[in-house]
Amino acid sequence: MRFTHRLTLIVALLAATLPIPVAVAAAAPQAALAQIEERVYVESSVDSNGDGRLDRIAIDIARPSSGGPVPVVFEQSPYRNGLANAANHGVNVTALPQENLFPLTPGAPPTAGPGLNAARPVPDLPDWYDDYFVPKGYAVVLGHSLGTGDSEGCPTSGDMQETLATTAVVDWLNGRARGYSAAGALVTASWSTGNVGMIGVSYNGTLPNMAAATGVAGLKAIVPISAISSWYDYYRANGLVVAPGGYQGEDADVLARAVVDRTGCTSRIDQIETDQDRITGDWKQFWADRDYVGKADKVTAGVFVIHGQSDWNVKGQHYAQWWDALRANNVPRKIWLHNGGHGTTSRSDYKATVERWFAYFLKGVDNGILTEPRAEVQFKDGAWRQYADWPNPAAAPAVFKLDTTSATAPGGLTLGTPSGTTAQQFTDNGRTSTATTLVANPDTANGNRLVYRTGNLPAAVTLTGSPRVSLRLAVTNRNDANVTALLVDYGGTGTSTTPVIVTRGWIDPQNRNSRATSEKVVQGTEYTLTFAMQPKDYVFAAGHRIGLVVISTDYDYTLRPPAGAGLRLNPVASTLTITQTGLTGSGSCRASNPADVAIPDAGAAVESTVTISGCPAAASASSTAEVHIVHPYRGDLVVSLVAPDGSSYSLSNRSGGSADDIHQTYTVNLSGETANGTWRLRVQDAASSDVGRIDTWTLTLGP
Repeated sequence: MRFTHRLTLIVALLAATLPIPVAVAAAAPQAALAQIEERVYVESSVDSNGDGRLDRIAIDIARPSSGGPVPVVFEQSPYRNGLANAANHGVNVTALPQENLFPLTPGAPPTAGPGLNAARPVPDLPDWYDDYFVPKGYAVVLGHSLGTGDSEGCPTSGDMQETLATTAVVDWLNGRARGYSAAGALVTASWSTGNVGMIGVSYNGTLPNMAAATGVAGLKAIVPISAISSWYDYYRANGLVVAPGGYQGEDADVLARAVVDRTGCTSRIDQIETDQDRITGDWKQFWADRDYVGKADKVTAGVFVIHGQSDWNVKGQHYAQWWDALRANNVPRKIWLHNGGHGTTSRSDYKATVERWFAYFLKGVDNGILTEPRAEVQFKDGAWRQYADWPNPAAAPAVFKLDTTSATAPGGLTLGTPSGTTAQQFTDNGRTSTATTLVANPDTANGNRLVYRTGNLPAAVTLTGSPRVSLRLAVTNRNDANVTALLVDYGGTGTSTTPVIVTRGWIDPQNRNSRATSEKVVQGTEYTLTFAMQPKDYVFAAGHRIGLVVISTDYDYTLRPPAGAGLRLNPVASTLTITQTGLTGSGSCRASNPADVAIPDAGAAVESTVTISGCPAAASASSTAEVHIVHPYRGDLVVSLVAPDGSSYSLSNRSGGSADDIHQTYTVNLSGETANGTWRLRVQDAASSDVGRIDTWTLTLGP
C-alpha cells in the first residue's frame, strides 16, 4: 500500500492495560476501516556515517482514522528499496587460509578465487500487515533500517548501531524520541498506546530479536520468522567460514553492500570486511557485537518463534539456541517449526495466531494462548505434532559408538560394545564432489568419505533437537582441513532407496577447544572434535538405517581447497548422540552425558552426572562405566564413580603414567546399589602442570 506524507498533531500517550477476559474484548467495537497514512523520520541515538548528525530513521505508518490510542505492529526492514548487486567472496581457494596461521611448513599464501557476481534475492516480504491489522484496531509501522531505504546512516550488519536505530522507533512510539515530518516539523505519536509488537521474515525477523535483546520498554511481543539469533552462526561454524545455504561466498560486508542506499559508507563497510575475518574464522568482538543469544536475559517481550526445518539459509541452530536461551530466562514463548524452507508457514491459522499473540501482549486480551501447547512441529508428511516444549521432552539421548573392523569398509553404529576399533582414513575430494554424491552407496568403500550405519531399524525412530558428534580425528598431511559430519537416512540393506541428508555440522580442527581461539594442528596427531549438527525433527522409518558420514570439504557450505587433505578417524571415543523416541535396546538402565566438564590443574574434584530412571532392576554386578577423558597426563587423574547413596567406587587412581587421555570401559560390581537416581563421575587432577576435560561417559547398570 502506498504511503503519503502527512503530519500528526496529537501529543497524548496512554499506558498499557492489564489482560481482560476474551468475552469483554469481543464486545469492544471494531476499529474503523479508514486509515491514516503518513511518513515520519525518527531521530536515533547513533551517527553511523560519522557526519556529526544523529541518523534519522524513516517509517511509514498506517493507522485507524478514528477511535482511541492503538497498539502498534512494527516491521523494520533493510529491503525497502530492494538490493544492489554485490560480489560475493571467492570460495575456491588454493589452500584453506587458516593453514598459514602457524608456520608449520613453508608455502605461498593462499589466493582467493574469483568473486561470484550474484545478488541476494529480495525475500518474499509479507504485505498483508496493514490490510489485516488496522481493521482490528492496530497501527502498522513499516521502518527503513539504518542506511537503507529512506533512512540516514550506513548499514552495519546487525550490530548495536542498527539495533538502536530500530529501538528508536519504539522509543518514539512511547514518547521518548523525537520524530519529524519531511518538512522538519516535530511529530508525536499520541495515537499510540506505546505497546509495540515486532514481526518479520529473514533479516526483517532478525531485527525483532535484536530489539528485544535490549529490553527496550514498550516492546511487548515479537514474532521472529526465519530469523538470525547470532550472526557468527550465519557466516561461521566452529571456526570455519561457512556460507548461508545458496549464497556461497556471502559475508557480512557483502550484505551491507547489497542493502546500502546511501553514499559515504564505503569506509564503514570496508571496516566490516576487515573485522569479520575470513582467515581464522574465530569468534571475535565483531561477532559478539552481533550476538543476541547472550543477551536473552534482557528480553521482556513474549517471543513467538516460527522457522522452517528445511531452512539452510538461516540454519536451525538460530532458533534452537535462541529458544534455549529464552527458556533459561523464563521468557514467555511459543514455537512453530514447519517443514518448509526459508520463510513462514502456510498454516491456515497463521495470521489469526499471530494476531492472538499480539492481542494478548499488546491489548491485554486473556485469550489463553499461553496455555496451549508451547511447541508445534510439522514433519515431512505434513502432519503437525504438539509438544509441551521443544525439543520433545519425552525423547531420550541415544549414544551410538562407531564400530569398524576394516580400514576401508563401511562401518557400523552400535548402542552396545563395538566389535572392532580399527582406525580408518580418507582423502578430501576438495571442490570436486558434493555431499550428496559422497553419501551415496553406503555399503561400498569410498576413499573420499567414511560411513557408519545402524542395522535396519525394527521400528520408526523420531529425532528431535540437535544431533552431536565426537570424533577422534587427525589431519595427516596438511596444516588444517575442513571437517563435516552428515546425518543420513539410508534405506534398508540391499535397497535402492535414495539417501537423505537429514542434517549436517562443521568444525575447524584448529578450533577444537574453542570457537574463539585457533590452535596449531600437528600433522598426524589425534584430537577430539565435539560439535553439534543443525537441529531437526525427523522420522527414520522402520526398516531404514541411521547413517553417519564424515567428509572434509562440504561443497555447498565451506571454503573449497584443492583435493588431497588426508584425515584419519579413530573410532575409539568417537560417538554420535541423538535425542529420540522409538529406539529399543538403548535401555532405561543406561545413560550418557556428552557435555564437557573442565578439569582444573591440581584443583578440586569436578563431576559429571547422569540420571537413571525407570530401570526395572537393581544395578548389576557387571555394570560398566565407559569413560572418555581428554588429558595430556593420565597419571595425574583420580577417577571414581559415585552412586546415588554416596558410595564411591574407584575406577582409576593415578594410573597410566605419562600416557595421554583415558578411553576405557570399567566393569564395576554395583549389585548392592539401587539403579535409579543420580550417578556422578568424579575426577580430580592430583598433580600440577596440565589441564583437561571430561569429554563423555556412559553408565550401563544392566548385565
